[in-house]
Amino acid sequence: MKQHDVIIIGAGAAGLMCALTAGYRGRDVLVLDNAKQAGRKILISGGGRCNFTNQVVEPRNFICNNPHFVKSALARYKSIDFIEFVERHGIEYHERDHGQLFCNDSAKDIVNMLLTECEWAGANIQLRTDILSINCNEQGQYLLSTSKGDYQCQSLVIATGGLSMPKLGASPYGYHIAEQFGLKVLPTHAGLVPFTWHSEQKAKFEPLSGIAVPSTITAKDGTEFSEALLFTHRGLSGPAILQISNYWKPGEAISINLLPNQDVSSMLAEVTAKHPKQSLRNTLSQWLPKRLVEVLFTEALLNKALNQLIHSEVDQLLADLHQWQIVMNGTEGYRTAEVTLGGVDTDELSSKTMEAKKQPGLYFIGEVMDVSGWLGGFNFQWAWSSGYAAGEVV
Repeated sequence: MKQHDVIIIGAGAAGLMCALTAGYRGRDVLVLDNAKQAGRKILISGGGRCNFTNQVVEPRNFICNNPHFVKSALARYKSIDFIEFVERHGIEYHERDHGQLFCNDSAKDIVNMLLTECEWAGANIQLRTDILSINCNEQGQYLLSTSKGDYQCQSLVIATGGLSMPKLGASPYGYHIAEQFGLKVLPTHAGLVPFTWHSEQKAKFEPLSGIAVPSTITAKDGTEFSEALLFTHRGLSGPAILQISNYWKPGEAISINLLPNQDVSSMLAEVTAKHPKQSLRNTLSQWLPKRLVEVLFTEALLNKALNQLIHSEVDQLLADLHQWQIVMNGTEGYRTAEVTLGGVDTDELSSKTMEAKKQPGLYFIGEVMDVSGWLGGFNFQWAWSSGYAAGEVV
């Protein structure tokens, strides 16, 4: 049986960060993963450019049953720390909307940086390895039986991720380990995920596929995001939808403002005063894509001249443009979800070290726990921060 100080299950963002951090402390580290390559989710993230963090990262950017849990790790390993890490390796990057940072070239740069640092730190990475069983002996040592032999360690770190994107090997394995050792796992569901149409909606809205408009979308609980809204063949997507999906529950309506930061009432009054005989169709088509206008409103209404509109029609028009209420069928699910909401209950873990409170030597980091970030580099920052927190103590 091969002995190591630390074994990390999962060669993703959190696992690699933990490995290099522990390795630099002189710990004998082994990373195990059943994949053919390390960092597969990193490689496809951000359209292949990896939105590796955000300029401004705050606890409010995360969803967790205990909103205070993320504060300690985020304070001790900040986004600026990872940015400096990236700069030391000469990786060029750029900033997009809302402080999002992306590689100029490729997400491979981030994976190569992490693998290089693991090598420098002396952390070993072993891929194509299936874990068959895990046990803890009376001395508190963890015993792992794998497809490539048996291992023993003092500290076992679970960095297996969540259920999102099963084609990349996502599985509930980390939750099973938590339950094996008596830790509570909160219900999981897909997050940062597109919505799908009901069948009758699909017939109506499918022709709008490809149209994108600025929007502000509000969930039932009052949470709102102002970003692009995209119509697809299957439903609604775009950054605003992905963000709001984290706060949506099945059967709830979402409220969509199709003309955010604009006062349609004043705009309509102004155009009516100048061009009273202009049709509503031509008026609205100056503000929104014509195809969208023709799907949202009836032919009879659109053909009316502005000075023919009655008060009730104007009121309904304003409501439909500023507070379009729609109940979606569901989401695309884990197949396209960027994160998994829920997971290992953070009340079971130390917020400083990520160690299980009632199972010494067992740690959970990254997406496997009940911490999910907004779109925009926040989930990667949680991987770096939680991986670092555990790597400092394992």
